[in-house]
Amino acid sequence: MKLMRTRESGFTFVELLVVTALVGILAMAIMPLARVAMQRQREIELRRTLRELRTAIDHYKDAADQGKIPATSIRSGSEGYPPDLETLVVGVRSGEGATEKRLKFLRRIPVDPITRSKEWGLRAYEDRPDSKSWGGQDVYDVYSKSDGVALDGTKYADW
Repeated sequence: MKLMRTRESGFTFVELLVVTALVGILAMAIMPLARVAMQRQREIELRRTLRELRTAIDHYKDAADQGKIPATSIRSGSEGYPPDLETLVVGVRSGEGATEKRLKFLRRIPVDPITRSKEWGLRAYEDRPDSKSWGGQDVYDVYSKSDGVALDGTKYADW
């Protein structure tokens, strides 16, 4: 008569240790790739946000040049650019009487995806193109206040 041996099913400690080590090694290899992917996504969002802000500033300037914004709403010496970013959100009155309406250029001031703040660097028309301080006259351009460097080696503040 043959005796049948029953083997208990399960994993040995060594097998579990090897699998855990392999999973750990794979996780360590994936982490840098995940960080780069997250940074790349924030950079894409920053470019989109800067484009949105600059487009709103351009639309304000176009409306001022076309006379849709009353001269009383435009500060002297501003060249028709908005006095601040909040003006793009709040809007300005256009027209008179029954045709009066409010022109708005942004729904909200977007958050800088790099600094995670609503604080943007501003430049006036009179400021130098590489200036990091705002003269306060008008908003001609915006930039990120981040001191960081992008994946392509450029500074976020230079975008």
